[in-house]
Amino acid sequence: MTTKTLTRPPVAPDTGSRPRPSKWIWGWVYAGAFAVAALLLTVVGYLTAGVAGGHVDWLELLSEASWSPANSVYGGLAMIYGTAVVSVLALVIAVPISWAAAVALSEYLPPRLARPLRMCVELLAAVPSIVYGLIGIMVVRPVIAQFADVPGGDSLAAAGIVLAVMITPTIVAVSVDALAAVPDRVREAAYSLGLTRREAVRSAVLPLARPAMRAAVLLGLARALGEAIAVFLVVGRADGRLPTSFGGFLDSLVHPGQTLTTKLAGPEPVLAGTSGPYFAALCGLGLILLALVAAATIWGTRGRARGSAAERVPQFRYRGTPRMRLQRDRLVMALRMGALLLPSILLVGMLALLVTRGSSAFNPSFWFTPATGAAGGGVRDQIVGTLLLITTTAILALPLGFGAGILIGIHASERTARVLQTLTVVLGGAPTILLGLAGFVILSTTMGWGRSWLAGAIVLVPVVVPVIALTTSARVRSIPPELTESALSLGLTRAQFVRSVVVPYTWPATITGLLLGLARAAGETAPLLFTATVFFGAPAVPSGIVEAPVQALPTHIFTLSQDSGDPQAVTQAWGSAMVLVLITAVLLSAAVALRNRFEGERWTT
Repeated sequence: MTTKTLTRPPVAPDTGSRPRPSKWIWGWVYAGAFAVAALLLTVVGYLTAGVAGGHVDWLELLSEASWSPANSVYGGLAMIYGTAVVSVLALVIAVPISWAAAVALSEYLPPRLARPLRMCVELLAAVPSIVYGLIGIMVVRPVIAQFADVPGGDSLAAAGIVLAVMITPTIVAVSVDALAAVPDRVREAAYSLGLTRREAVRSAVLPLARPAMRAAVLLGLARALGEAIAVFLVVGRADGRLPTSFGGFLDSLVHPGQTLTTKLAGPEPVLAGTSGPYFAALCGLGLILLALVAAATIWGTRGRARGSAAERVPQFRYRGTPRMRLQRDRLVMALRMGALLLPSILLVGMLALLVTRGSSAFNPSFWFTPATGAAGGGVRDQIVGTLLLITTTAILALPLGFGAGILIGIHASERTARVLQTLTVVLGGAPTILLGLAGFVILSTTMGWGRSWLAGAIVLVPVVVPVIALTTSARVRSIPPELTESALSLGLTRAQFVRSVVVPYTWPATITGLLLGLARAAGETAPLLFTATVFFGAPAVPSGIVEAPVQALPTHIFTLSQDSGDPQAVTQAWGSAMVLVLITAVLLSAAVALRNRFEGERWTT
């Protein structure tokens, strides 16, 4: 009997299942990084070219209070003073409340209560600035007018209060992240020494989280410096007002003033043309504003990087006295919990105001009928225009932001990645009024587009790209090392690794960043005023690109809110604001749902 050895016939390797060459990946990645640098350089180049197009007396611009183009006097000191006063007042109000609320949210509440309250804070951070400005007109200005006996209530104090409300959610959110980064072992060590909760927070937790919490203040300051529309509606826009005594300073707080952003958001940039000393002086103000915002943003992000609590060695610095420890602990807890209630009360009050004043938004006909006359009808065309702008912005911004995020997170050297991340953060903090002015000069005037929906979408791209890039790069850095090693050990090139591993792993964070960026872009007003929108007369869907404006909700609300004496215009403005808040809330809710679903999830496909 013979035996026969069974052998398997050779099978050719299945080359079709291997990842295909992906050389195009690097073109995509470098295009995204180039776009970030190009967008920032475009804004700086536009301002520099404007300064070079006329003579700027920098000494006069920085030291003269009077602004009189008819007399060729271009002094910006009063505007710098107004910007400083409004920003400092906002910080004085917002910082104590925000820090106390963040400590209560992180250290005192259980997670089942802290999570929904954190959601409330994130909702407040996503409320469009035009809605804050509308609330400032209807609530803050009357209060200032009554208590200070100032007609109308337009004042630096009103602007500072509105900005304080705007930056509080930003400071709270970043401070909560800083406190959450402190290791639990630090708290456990403090409690094991017999410290009360107040003493543990003060002596163990805050010293580690303080650098990042200070960075939160600087990031809030960057937003306060760059805000235009909300301040524009309540500050009064009075030039040349500079106090000369302490009494004059106190009096100036309750009277109209001017800031750098409100000067640039007014009609003067359009009236000044594109060259000459008038336009050059305005561009000089823009450079000053951009420098202030960039300095605050870079300083803030450096503070966050250096303040990583997980890498620092805890050092207890308790200097308390043993008298009335429990009583002081209860008092501080009550104060911090009270501070935490303020953002929640603010959100509830804002929603109640929007629901009661903007009840027309709950009528379906308001959504599906066009506007008629000055303040009648619905907002169908404004909704269509807003959706067209944010959809086009998403199509343009998604590949650029994703490519930049991949380069920052995985391919660039440490130094290059740091430079690109700094440029991305500065671009994200650039005042949107400067983006609108650059788009007006380059797209609308030089290229001859006029008011165009595409020009509006392009100037919104710098608002969205940094958010996508930063969220994507953070997700890339969280890829498990064993996943990277396994992929490279199979012989994948770097390009194939990016296409087959990095892209699938990071897309949830990328989509989250896109939705967060679009939520902010949907409420932007300043860039669209100069480039894309008109109040009436534009078709719902434009038929071309050149001289093809649209109507949008933010600019619609802005125009109506300036006619606060007309009850019909006020009703229409509140209804439009409610529609805009609902659109923004849908985008933010989708982003939060994606974050909660994929946060901490490991990629195993």
